[in-house]
Amino acid sequence: MSESRTPAQIEADIVRRREQLAVTLDEIGIRMHPKTIIGDAKAKVASTVDQTAGRAFVAVNRTVSDVKARFTHEDGAPRLERVVPVALVAVAVIGLIAVSSRKGRR
Repeated sequence: MSESRTPAQIEADIVRRREQLAVTLDEIGIRMHPKTIIGDAKAKVASTVDQTAGRAFVAVNRTVSDVKARFTHEDGAPRLERVVPVALVAVAVIGLIAVSSRKGRR
């Protein structure tokens, strides 16, 4: 089951394989070039940072929306029954800090 190929066919096959190998070697050279490797690494890091920043933004936005929903009505008016106690606690904490800092200066 041997094929009879002419010398011209064999030579054409050799030329075609050389061209394929040249293309493959060029592709490998481009992939292994330091600038390509650095560029790929930078792109991967940038993508990871973008994804992380995006997740953080979504989480913060969700938290802010949840807090806002707890302290406002659907029409945007403040819920005084929740805002007033929080404000009183904040004033008390600030007052305690002010008093303790005055005692520390004496």
